[in-house]
Amino acid sequence: MKDELLHTPDGVRDIYNGECQKKIYIQDKLHQVLLKYGYHDIQTPTFEFFNIFSREIGTTPSKDLYKFFDKEGNTLVLRPDFTPSIARSAVKYYLEEDMPVKLCYLGNTYVNYTDYKGRLKETTQCGAELIGDATISADAEILAMTVESLKAAGLHDFQISVGHAQFFLGLLHAARMNEEEEAQLRELLHNKNFFGVEEFADTLHLSEDLRVLFGLLASFDSSDEALFEAREKAKNYPEISDAIEQLIELRNYLKFYGIEKYISYELGIISDHQYYTGIIFSGYTFGTGEAIVKGGRYDKLLGYFGKNAPAIGFGIIVDQLLLALSRQKIEIDLPNNFALLVFEKEHAAEAIRKAQILRTQGTMVQTVLFDDTKTKEDYFNYAAKNHISRVEFL
Repeated sequence: MKDELLHTPDGVRDIYNGECQKKIYIQDKLHQVLLKYGYHDIQTPTFEFFNIFSREIGTTPSKDLYKFFDKEGNTLVLRPDFTPSIARSAVKYYLEEDMPVKLCYLGNTYVNYTDYKGRLKETTQCGAELIGDATISADAEILAMTVESLKAAGLHDFQISVGHAQFFLGLLHAARMNEEEEAQLRELLHNKNFFGVEEFADTLHLSEDLRVLFGLLASFDSSDEALFEAREKAKNYPEISDAIEQLIELRNYLKFYGIEKYISYELGIISDHQYYTGIIFSGYTFGTGEAIVKGGRYDKLLGYFGKNAPAIGFGIIVDQLLLALSRQKIEIDLPNNFALLVFEKEHAAEAIRKAQILRTQGTMVQTVLFDDTKTKEDYFNYAAKNHISRVEFL
């Protein structure tokens, strides 16, 4: 029974000592990037009413939500996703605002994965939402912030795959697929089964132009030439054509930021979140099979809460980022200004005064009364284990 009290449920874990220090340090690095771009902090509740994350809004499936009831019988949900929460609060507090609103956040999300395969059910996210700006310039800024945030955390080798929700929807409409066919195609793309996508397309009796456009679903990085060719093939399909035009314009904007080497264009990207309407993207690196960042444009989501406004955002999954940094053996340059003052009882006043002076100078100081059952070597070992570089005995 005692042993059971020490364990956590599946999908959650304790974070302590050096790992916790590293996590807080990385979170601060990410946060500082968002502040540099002029974004303002917002905190939303850990739990909200069920309808904030309903099926109509297109967020996390109901079966994957942590649901419970309050005293009044309302169904409440632990936050699985920040975007609907921030959309709700943006409408509430910025309903009359006709200029762009830039918000950033840091907090935990909770998803009760039914296909649990070692994935954390509680994760920390740091991200930003840009509300009220429908331009490609806004899309580029969000991607630039994503790249700069990952670089600030110490990551060097990563790729952001960019697609467009309207490209996929345009293909569905042009090919006149029914719900069953759409579900089958989504499953193939979700599993990256591109050979299966080609076989599936063969069953649809597509025109030659549509066949070429379907072929782009199987590309991990569509070149300029492929996008230009797709633009020609999509002339008779306005929905698809508009998506490709936006990606071409975005590509030009990203060159202004000098981040194009981190961006690839993958038109087969789809998201579990159905509220995306424009560009969608996911970031990957070595050392983790999960995305370290996800984002996209959601121009209709705020309308569910009462304000018609375009929006785009992203969220970095801090836990996955830390895992990648660890597996790539990238050192996190933590501050090393810790000191340990070990004092005899008769030197207590001197030790406390010295510790206070050092703290005002920016040193983080631990004080501990000397224990006769310990040796000086014990205290040096303790300091080394806790990354304390300076030890003094008084």
